[in-house]
Amino acid sequence: MATTATHFIITSLLIVISLDFTFGGVGVCFGRLGNNLPSVQTTIALYKKYNIRSMRLYDPHPPTLRALAGTGIRLMLGIPNDRLRPLANCPDAATTWVRTNILTYPNVTFRYISVGNEVDPDSDPGRFVLPAMQNIYRAIRAARVGGRIRVSTSIKTDLLERSYPPQAGEFKCSVNWYIRPIVEFLRDTRAPLLANVYPYFAYINDRRNINLSYALLQPNSGVVAGGVYYDNLYYAILDAVEAAMDRILAASPSLFSDQKQSAGSSRAAGSETGWPSSTGGTTALDDGDVNTVENARIYNNNLMRIVKSGTPRRPGRRRRLETYIFAMFDENLKPGPAYERHFGIFSPDARPKYPLRFR
Repeated sequence: MATTATHFIITSLLIVISLDFTFGGVGVCFGRLGNNLPSVQTTIALYKKYNIRSMRLYDPHPPTLRALAGTGIRLMLGIPNDRLRPLANCPDAATTWVRTNILTYPNVTFRYISVGNEVDPDSDPGRFVLPAMQNIYRAIRAARVGGRIRVSTSIKTDLLERSYPPQAGEFKCSVNWYIRPIVEFLRDTRAPLLANVYPYFAYINDRRNINLSYALLQPNSGVVAGGVYYDNLYYAILDAVEAAMDRILAASPSLFSDQKQSAGSSRAAGSETGWPSSTGGTTALDDGDVNTVENARIYNNNLMRIVKSGTPRRPGRRRRLETYIFAMFDENLKPGPAYERHFGIFSPDARPKYPLRFR
């Protein structure tokens, strides 16, 4: 495959960029946009049965939070976009949110709070993301839980102007006003930057230049990009986002003398990725030969393999990656194209679609 294969379109895999990572591994996102899903109790039992040690929850859902108590399952908890305005405008609202959704559940292992998801910088919620993050951060610090819970937001990686070669990754100038202060805040609070991206979407948008095996993370399917060999598209996406973050931080001194940031020092892991197992009855995607149970099995099992070590930008076993598979179940009420409702690794009847061993 030509090296142009890595001219990918980056959308929808959630990546974590952080300065302080000690945990790696694969969790699963618990989306609840369905009217036929198992009970919360059944869902938590599946997490425990299949050794799934981390969960992403997109909003504070009290039954799920109660069911997580005492399980040790590490949680990324989201704040929906429509809740950002009050949290940004009123510190007391952030204090109340933390008291209601964090302190009420002392036996839940909270790991991250994601303040907003894929907020368009030019949309109304765009101007509320950073101040909401700041108020939530101050609230968890005041509650004396800031040492174990990181506050961040997730971005769409179409904010990138360049992604090829990965080491040349750069954010668009037009979003600099939005992303720069967020990245600086995250650096100074030693928290992750989250970014939604899927190799799947990169492939279906550029099948001429991207090899399916490369997008499925198959061994021996890599390319050379900018003089660096990339074994899979997942690594290339992570490194492109890291490079874009580094570019900002290299030109932006820290407010704190003990947190000097140099280019190449940010670290990455993923927190949302996956592959659909069906087109949902449509024939637009090569008559369904891409969205198959087999391809979903291949992708997610390869994901288990590649998180064990770092990317070319951060090599070595000590650079284990963190990621979350989307999603636990097919969600029949999820908006968008039909295939969006077929990302689950379990069917709504709680049966696994294919063998997948969590380590």
